[in-house]
Amino acid sequence: MPLNVHYFFADGLIYPLMYYVVRYRRKMVRKNLRLSFPEKSEGERQAIAKAFYHQFCDTIVEIIYGYRISDEEMKERVVFEGMEELNKLVDAAGGGIFMLAHFGCWEWLASVQQWVSPGVTEMNIYRRLKSKAMDELMLAIRAKRGGVCVEKQRILREMVRFRAEKKPFTIGLLSDQKPRPEVTRTWTTFLHQETGFLDGGEVLGKKFGIPVFYAHIRREKRGYYRVQMIPLCATPKESAEGEITKAYARALERNIEEQPALWLWTHNRWKWAKP
Repeated sequence: MPLNVHYFFADGLIYPLMYYVVRYRRKMVRKNLRLSFPEKSEGERQAIAKAFYHQFCDTIVEIIYGYRISDEEMKERVVFEGMEELNKLVDAAGGGIFMLAHFGCWEWLASVQQWVSPGVTEMNIYRRLKSKAMDELMLAIRAKRGGVCVEKQRILREMVRFRAEKKPFTIGLLSDQKPRPEVTRTWTTFLHQETGFLDGGEVLGKKFGIPVFYAHIRREKRGYYRVQMIPLCATPKESAEGEITKAYARALERNIEEQPALWLWTHNRWKWAKP
């Protein structure tokens, strides 16, 4: 079906069901927005919440639609900027890390494989889902554009193998989930709250000496995104402890402030406080 038909179901069926009937995590969304934007009025936060649920429904149908479209159409719908500088740094270092977020239609970012230098393998890190059917669907969607899905537990092994075989690679890491407080090493103020961050991108960047980037996503219009690959650190081994992770937090914060409805507000991001 054309994407406009998918959007028809998103607007007329999924959104009313999710927002008004099921009321999917509405309390969590309201709480997160209240704490993140204390300077905004209740009316402004309510408008962001409704816009978020519309975007969330769009994301669901966009993921489904994205599986069947051609590489040419995907390249029109997701345009990556800054790839010339990125490819130079990746080619020189033999690899690179993309720190991503649950922002916009994040699954479409797997199409970055179409934009990296020839011969570079894009590895998408994922955690196996409990549902076998959903797990197979997610793997098929993420590998559709030529990337390789690697389970979280195997990433270090794969990076060592690629480095030993002198094969260049890039890695996409969704880094905005909440880590458990007892293992969190980097805390920083984020959206007015003390927040712990996953530092896997920084750790791997330091260990292998490869540059780290942030994928800044902008929704240009419905079904079209522009992704700017912003260098967070070209020489991670020379960076201070926590520097790259905090730079990621600042970049994500700016991204959210620009288009707040695009972030995944249903996530219980601040479940744990700093010890």
